[in-house]
Amino acid sequence: MISNSAMLSVSRQAILLGISRGSVYYQPRPVSDADLKLMHRIDKLHTEFPFAGSRMLQGLLVQEGFAVGRLHVATLMKRMGIEALYRKPNTSKPAPGHKIYPYLLRKLAVTRPNQVWAMDITYIPMARGFIYLAAVLDWFTRRVLSWRLSITLEVDFCIDAVEEALARHGTPEIFNSDQGSQFTSTDFIKVLTGREIKISMDGKGAWRDNVFVERLWRTIKYEEVYLRAYTSVSEARASLGRYLGFYNSRRPHSSLDGKTPDQAYFNVLRPEAVAA
Repeated sequence: MISNSAMLSVSRQAILLGISRGSVYYQPRPVSDADLKLMHRIDKLHTEFPFAGSRMLQGLLVQEGFAVGRLHVATLMKRMGIEALYRKPNTSKPAPGHKIYPYLLRKLAVTRPNQVWAMDITYIPMARGFIYLAAVLDWFTRRVLSWRLSITLEVDFCIDAVEEALARHGTPEIFNSDQGSQFTSTDFIKVLTGREIKISMDGKGAWRDNVFVERLWRTIKYEEVYLRAYTSVSEARASLGRYLGFYNSRRPHSSLDGKTPDQAYFNVLRPEAVAA
């Protein structure tokens, strides 16, 4: 967007774009090997102990021989897009100007496919570096309807995943997410309101509100991600694609009476079976 060959000075271009001049010259620094090692371990500890905040994680890391302070752990957690899953005071805030929608799923009987979709983002470690995975999940059948990988937490890959799910599977009645800035952004909300989809957002720090997606992340990481060491984004995409194909079409779920998500999604289940 900034051009050195333009008639306007770089400073003037930055002002017109609403960004600081310093950011124009900023060159992103690669994450150090030490921080990557910490982030990979934090991810595993967070998956095993999702209730652990920066204080507890720092203690666990020190027990394992890592020399790291709590503030640095908190900084890495923020970079990874993770936080402790427990109800806490008003600490989870969307980006300024973003609207928050109420949680619509409490006491709601979810009894059929495409009644409720849910979406979230998780950190995916690689041999060197990391990426983010976003997925759209059918709440009733646990089927992954679409997914995308990204090297940043910008909203675009989330929008791409939702638009693919809508194009392939129609329109849900309710779409649930957390209050992250990606899901409260104007561009993301427009995709849903344009289809007249009811928007539901988790309560602040209320892990139970999107527990099915949290279970999905745990399954993917223990059955796929932690068994690999992806060397590139393309390798991660191919391997995750194979696993999610297996997850949808071949992996039986006890909560679905032994059916696979595909079987539950494409065949009408017994009316008395209610997701809970």
